[in-house]
Amino acid sequence: MTTLMSPADAPTAPAPLEAFRRGPGLLPHDDEAQALWTAAADATRGGRGVRPHLMRVACAALGGADERACAQLADAVELLHAAFVVHDDVIDHDDVRRGRPNVSGTFTARAVDAGASGSAARGYGRAAGILAGDLALVAATRAFATVPAPAHVVDALLALLDRTVALSAAGELHDVRLTLGVDDPTVADALAVAELKTAVYSFSLPLCAGALLAGAGHDTVTALDRVGRLVGTAFQLQDDLLGVFGDEATTGKSTMSDLREGKMTAIVAHARTTRAWALVEDAFGDPALTPGRAREVRDQLERYGSRAYVTGLVADHLAAAQALARDAHLPEAVLHSLHALVDDTVWRAA
Repeated sequence: MTTLMSPADAPTAPAPLEAFRRGPGLLPHDDEAQALWTAAADATRGGRGVRPHLMRVACAALGGADERACAQLADAVELLHAAFVVHDDVIDHDDVRRGRPNVSGTFTARAVDAGASGSAARGYGRAAGILAGDLALVAATRAFATVPAPAHVVDALLALLDRTVALSAAGELHDVRLTLGVDDPTVADALAVAELKTAVYSFSLPLCAGALLAGAGHDTVTALDRVGRLVGTAFQLQDDLLGVFGDEATTGKSTMSDLREGKMTAIVAHARTTRAWALVEDAFGDPALTPGRAREVRDQLERYGSRAYVTGLVADHLAAAQALARDAHLPEAVLHSLHALVDDTVWRAA
């Protein structure tokens, strides 16, 4: 006779993030498959969980009370972040993340250890990065789709996810195009990339997701989307400033890598419109840029107003966000959390 298991006795399914880190239990004797899942799981560790924090703040401030649904959505947001981070590292040809080898770096080293040539090993590492990012993206989508919430809320969350991925992909591609040297990038171009690549998924997505889960109305969700984009853009501008003028010991961010890579930030876009450009253009995108030359570049960017201009843009975006939030009667706790993130110079490691 079959004994039926009561709901109370049924095993509790692991949370999405925990389940992803455990792996699917498939191909247990395939070393490559297991190594891929291990590296993908490692990509979800080490951050500060800022995006889930924003989602929880918005949800709680707007009256959300279902902790189980909130916890699953927090995992979904973090898995999406992991997917974007892994793919971004592939696009940027980075082999290190948070001070340790990322997925691409891990598999490049694995190939070298097996005797592969440098170029072949790097290709293998890039392939692993793409695949690991795909795994995280699918896991994030599943977590969004199975949030224990009413069907209309889940539908709205999936629509938000769909829009976010589409906008972030566009922002990433625009960012790469700006490095081609085939256009004449403006400050407006740099701001558009900051909004699409950073603000939409790191700020607007978690805020709107938390609001939808709490049952907030259309006007509130729309206001949070706009506020998130403004504050997220301010954060990216602040991060760009730290990438040139910051204190490396405090931020952990190199003050030479953005210049060496030729990253088209708002600082550089503004400098192109000033007399400073003739004095610094040769240093921009120079992989052999020396610390001494970098100091000269900073001096010129400061002298001709690029640093002050972008600092002003940060303040303008934050002021606009604050005014919009108050006009929309958004909870003060939400705006306070957003301001704290922009002021937190260590958040770039999140």
